Amino acid sequence: MEDRKLTEKESLEVITSMIAQTKQRYIGDGRILLMWGYLVTVVSILVWVMLASTGQGVWNFLWFAIPLIGGIATPIMARRQHGRGGVKTFSDTATSRLWTIAGISEIVVTIVCIGFRYFADTDCWSAMLAHTLIVIPAAEMAQGLLIRENSLVAGALAGLAVGITTVCCIAGGIVLSACWYMPLFIFAFVAMMIVPGHILNHKAGKEK
Repeated sequence: MEDRKLTEKESLEVITSMIAQTKQRYIGDGRILLMWGYLVTVVSILVWVMLASTGQGVWNFLWFAIPLIGGIATPIMARRQHGRGGVKTFSDTATSRLWTIAGISEIVVTIVCIGFRYFADTDCWSAMLAHTLIVIPAAEMAQGLLIRENSLVAGALAGLAVGITTVCCIAGGIVLSACWYMPLFIFAFVAMMIVPGHILNHKAGKEK
């Protein structure tokens, strides 16, 4: 007996079902976006205030609280969410790998920047800012397109605009002064994570 091939309509239904399942599984991840968004915002404001009030660069070490706290909280939150999501689809795997790649690249750029600082006595932390605001928006935009969520795409575009601005400033020799750049950096994460996170949670509430 020959295997019956899926018709075009059935294929579209399968793809749509996969996307819907992934969206349902990740729609609750508005909480993960909110966690990262508020974490980055709070740490950014704290570093900004402490640097402005003390002038001591040691406060920059507070930035490491972001990957430390976020790296611990994310898998815990993700396991709780995915445990209620049923069978894992291709869309789930693609989404997970997108953020894995983004996370690994963040670790690599951090190590490289530390290497330049301590072995070449060169401060290139601005490259990390540019990298973050290019890679994270790219991953979020890809996820938004994958699950057809416009709030993620719009937020990613806003973050990417700040990232491109950062690259242009570095290339043009413009100093990323805290007085104007920190609000811009915070705005990027509010647009990328806090706003879409609340939108996703609102949609999730409607679907329950």
